[in-house]
Amino acid sequence: MKILLCIGCLTTGCSIPETKVYVCDSKNAIRYHYKATCRGLSNCRHAIISLSLKEARNRGKTLCKWED
Repeated sequence: MKILLCIGCLTTGCSIPETKVYVCDSKNAIRYHYKATCRGLSNCRHAIISLSLKEARNRGKTLCKWED
């Protein structure tokens, strides 16, 4: 079934949705989170923003220790 789905996407040009993550919009924030309600974001005093996983990693963010 997965092979058929992949072939269908290749022939029709559909895209795989990017994973969204959440980060504290602070210059000192170093982690990304899969849930906006993660307890690792509870100390954020700035805006919590949504980014693609790729963009968060490009900004040097690593996965929150609470979500390992």
